[in-house]
Amino acid sequence: MKIYDYGGKKNICGQRMKKARRKRHLTQVQLAAQLQLSGVTIERDCISRIEIGTRFVADYELRALSQILQVSVDYLLELDDIEES
Repeated sequence: MKIYDYGGKKNICGQRMKKARRKRHLTQVQLAAQLQLSGVTIERDCISRIEIGTRFVADYELRALSQILQVSVDYLLELDDIEES
């Protein structure tokens, strides 16, 4: 299996995810707990690795992240500069 990266990272949503998480005053532990409650099995260290760009993000994880962080998937993918509230 070939490992892909984009600009040296495994995802493009990590920085925006971190920004949105901090805006919501959530810790990585709290975000992981909310993801788990929504049916996405993920640990705090995975949140950290996503934010620094060393972990891939599945489409279902991206959808759950956008719902919990109250931002669009487009925002997380850097397709839209407007953050929702």
